[in-house]
Amino acid sequence: MSEKEPAPGALALIEALVNTLDVETGADTLGTADGRAAFGLTEPEVPDARELREALRTACLAHAGHRSPDDAAATLDRLLAEAPLRVTVDAAGAAALRPVTEPAGLTARVASAIATAAAEGTWARLKACEAEDCRWAYYDRSPAGRRRWCSMSVCGARAKMRTYRAKRG
Repeated sequence: MSEKEPAPGALALIEALVNTLDVETGADTLGTADGRAAFGLTEPEVPDARELREALRTACLAHAGHRSPDDAAATLDRLLAEAPLRVTVDAAGAAALRPVTEPAGLTARVASAIATAAAEGTWARLKACEAEDCRWAYYDRSPAGRRRWCSMSVCGARAKMRTYRAKRG
């Protein structure tokens, strides 16, 4: 789990959603009332939110250089296609994508966040930890954009120790 600050702007929503599942322990905060409330979800909406979460995790893994199956990308594409968005222009002439309805559903908020981050050039820096027992989402603030783990002191250190032991063993 990352000790870094949350992703910037609207990406914080996606990072928080992906991180509702602790892969190592299996703890899923979407299964709790507080966890659902954090995203404005009702209990019947949880299965769709979980599907969206895992499709987003796959995209974050792809950002970190892990090839995802074509059907995983198709799943995220299908889910986002169902998000009703519209273009708005403010008094200063700035354009933005916004959910059509208020309060906006989770998928529409995620779609808007992705579109905004893509326009800002930050979407590809939202990644998932390379460690198979972690897969925590984190925002890569490194200058080269090549971080592999959410935490060098935990996941990175474990990976490097495994490599070291394999060479010695």
